[in-house]
Amino acid sequence: MAVLLSLAAAVAYGLSDFVGGLAARRTSAWPVAFVGSTVAFVGAVGLALLTEGSPTRADLGWGALAGVGSGVGGAFLYRGLAAGRMGVVAPISAVGAAVLPVCVGIAAGERPDLFVWAGIAAAVPGIWLVSREPGGSGDLAAGILDGVLAGVGFGLLFAAMGQVPEAAGFAPLAVAQGVGAVAVALTAAVLGARWVPDHPSQAWGAVAGVLSTAAAAAFLLATQTGLLTIASVVTSLYPAVTIALAALVLRERVHAPQALGLALCGLAVGLVAAA
Repeated sequence: MAVLLSLAAAVAYGLSDFVGGLAARRTSAWPVAFVGSTVAFVGAVGLALLTEGSPTRADLGWGALAGVGSGVGGAFLYRGLAAGRMGVVAPISAVGAAVLPVCVGIAAGERPDLFVWAGIAAAVPGIWLVSREPGGSGDLAAGILDGVLAGVGFGLLFAAMGQVPEAAGFAPLAVAQGVGAVAVALTAAVLGARWVPDHPSQAWGAVAGVLSTAAAAAFLLATQTGLLTIASVVTSLYPAVTIALAALVLRERVHAPQALGLALCGLAVGLVAAA
């Protein structure tokens, strides 16, 4: 069940990035991100109100920390995108999103079996290859910094949400999404970017937000029914979904390294599922 929920989270995150990315191409990334984060917050609040849960202050604190991670990760990912460093930032951030929660899970006492370790070994290079854009432009050193910071942010998001127990319900998720929306607006303001929606195409961010809520909820449930190490690695395969959608829907070319990355991602899911 944990693997299935994690796969659902990966698919939903991949769909969300695909929809949000298409909208951002037509206008600006920041308003799309803000609309998506706001709708994700509303969706998470709805889940919290419709379901039972008794969150403690610690649970809500973990949710807030996850929101900070989401905001930081998104901020540096968008900064890399705006500066033309996506080919460097994306693979580093995606790998960071997988590796950091694995380290946290192991430190907390999780001991995955051999098949899971083999899946992790296949997933890390798979995520890197599938996220890598051939001929990525921009300053390499700055791109590495943005990628590391984005990876730490997304890894913090996954690791913090993995600490929320089932009894807490979805209130911590609502806190995370709310903090994430505020973080998007504040970071855009600090960077001097416009984040207030002003174009009809930015409404597609709402679709991305609904998908993001579904993804975050599935990931939360996955960590509550299985190991954080498994949930974080499988969920971090979401770039493969985005690349596959771009190839199927937009007829974008899948380069040889990306095809190898997709194969490794599929192998990783198979190995983890076989554990």
